[in-house]
Amino acid sequence: MEEQHKRILRRNRVHLVKELDLSDLCGVLLKKGVFTQSMINDIKNCETKRDQARKLVKDLETRGSGAFAIFLESLQETGQRGLLGLLQKTLPGVQFQPVKPTQEVYPLIQPPLDSNDDKHIEDIVPKKPKTHLGPSPDDVFKGPETKTRRDSMQPYKMDAKPCGLCLIINNVEFEPESDLSTRRGSNVDCDKLEKRFKALNFIVEVQTNLKQRKIKSELLALSKKDHLMYDCCVVIILSHGTEVSHNRFPGAVYGVDGRYVSVQEITNYLNGQHCPSLQGKPKIFFIQACGGGEKDTGFEVSPEEAKPSIGGDGDQTDAIPISSSSDSLSTSDEVDARATLPTPSDILVSYSTFPGYVSWRDPAFGSWYVEFLDKILEENAATHDLATMLMMVNHEVSQNSAKGLYKQMPGSFNFLRKHLYFQTSE
Repeated sequence: MEEQHKRILRRNRVHLVKELDLSDLCGVLLKKGVFTQSMINDIKNCETKRDQARKLVKDLETRGSGAFAIFLESLQETGQRGLLGLLQKTLPGVQFQPVKPTQEVYPLIQPPLDSNDDKHIEDIVPKKPKTHLGPSPDDVFKGPETKTRRDSMQPYKMDAKPCGLCLIINNVEFEPESDLSTRRGSNVDCDKLEKRFKALNFIVEVQTNLKQRKIKSELLALSKKDHLMYDCCVVIILSHGTEVSHNRFPGAVYGVDGRYVSVQEITNYLNGQHCPSLQGKPKIFFIQACGGGEKDTGFEVSPEEAKPSIGGDGDQTDAIPISSSSDSLSTSDEVDARATLPTPSDILVSYSTFPGYVSWRDPAFGSWYVEFLDKILEENAATHDLATMLMMVNHEVSQNSAKGLYKQMPGSFNFLRKHLYFQTSE
């Protein structure tokens, strides 16, 4: 499908997911050769109507240059004129000419065109039958294909009400002996995330200014709870951080007493071995903390890549005053972490910054990472999966500069096995 038509689908995805009537539409798209029987089966196997609509729209983008026009035609044939008009309005001046009922039309199913081959919508509605590279009209009725498609993967079940538990640990005031500064602006982050995850139908608990031992006890208590009625669990930690030795998940976060807990140990509390009621369910960790003491000055880009930065001169970091390297750890710390960590399936850890680097925070408006995480979740949770939204966060944060010089690059360690779509009220 041409890029301009993909953009139209993405721009209107919220309405499509909410309003598409698939009862007749799937059959029409099957008959016209847009989808195979196997793809229709995959769509119908999705648990909710929204999941079915979301998968149909996503798969449509892969179905060749004629798929968009055939989709418009199919909307008209199934009486969904409201959505048809909505899509047409996105391309001003384009008139959709329906194909006569007696005329057989099948789309050209092929890889996406190069930009040099772009066509207008008037040109992609074929006037007469064309030879195509996809399945023939007879083939689409032969039943499920034997091959397994990569994009047929089902999303995680996320329809429990409430969806799950969310624990936020917000460390702001640190003890004088820790030599760690007050994290001004962290309460702004905490308030944003508490409201956001309540809106996503989570039960949110906030704990403030915890020492290392208390962080561990709260995580242990969370792991001992019965999660059988829930579909997901979220842990958010806002604190100072540092770089530590690891064999799977880098970094550590500090308690207010100046003693740290490694991210590796944090995730370990909720893995399938230590929390059986979360086995096979997504466990999501958001870490707003420094990954070390190094500051990134970025690299020069072309003028068209450059965008105005919004970071201020007063931005602060969540790094410890003296960077702690992996060489400073004892062998016993390293061995203990390795001995108790099983395979981390169904876990995603999202970091505010690249391991080894500082993470920037505005004392008045909160951290860059949380600001954009909250914004992206608000605007895209109804239509996009978590991994895609985190990539959007990466892009937005990368555009900022602190003091006109320093950059920040978030990232994640993703061990999820499926797409994850949050619940929304839309």
